[in-house]
Amino acid sequence: MIEVEALAVRYGAAEVFQDVSLRVDDGRIVALLGNNGAGKTTLLRALSGILGGQGGRVVAGTAHGEGLDLTRSRADRIVRAGIVQVPEGRRVFGQLSVEDNLAAGALSVRSRPQARRTRAWVHELFPILADRAQQPAALLSGGEQQMLAIGRALMSSPRVLLMDEPSLGIAPLVARQIMETVREVNRAGTSVLLVEQNTKLALSVAHHAYLMHGGAIVAEGPADELATSDLLLEVSLGKHTASAVPTGGNPHG
Repeated sequence: MIEVEALAVRYGAAEVFQDVSLRVDDGRIVALLGNNGAGKTTLLRALSGILGGQGGRVVAGTAHGEGLDLTRSRADRIVRAGIVQVPEGRRVFGQLSVEDNLAAGALSVRSRPQARRTRAWVHELFPILADRAQQPAALLSGGEQQMLAIGRALMSSPRVLLMDEPSLGIAPLVARQIMETVREVNRAGTSVLLVEQNTKLALSVAHHAYLMHGGAIVAEGPADELATSDLLLEVSLGKHTASAVPTGGNPHG
């Protein structure tokens, strides 16, 4: 489980978001929606322990998950606790083989039999990764690289998966296939915090959803209810103004 309470983040003097609260309960898929610049990616960085490396800092609020204070924990410790991010843009190791990329995801796993079982499961989820095990990751298509990025994250057997724009830059059919895999991963017991601009796709798999705009949470609720919200349409069309946060834009997603 992850619980965020009244979190505020700055990059230098610029406030990215303030007073953000959300929960990811065990066994749930939670979607975090919003346009570019809303603060979604920054929130995932804060939960993953990599915010400081990007020049950001938490200035208020708390974030706890799997027994850790996530705002005060190193990234490697967060991964060992079972919270793993699939970053935006995939970021696979292009010069390494597909198999070596998966092995890199299992570095925190001490049990070799467990790693072998997880690899077999990842190959079931994404058979193309087994077919191309010895191929350099750089030669995969965008959709295949996204599958590899997810598979690499799953190799550490996470309890919570943080996914940043998994449908970005890939074909619609492949994006739908990946969302079906997200649903299957969730059925196997992994909670998911899903950041997506493709609201229809995200809400089709999520149990609960939050809508972020201008550095604030402006709506939340069951995914099927938020899907029909007028506010969701207003934000998508750029017609909603979040008066609770400063204007000026946010380059940090």
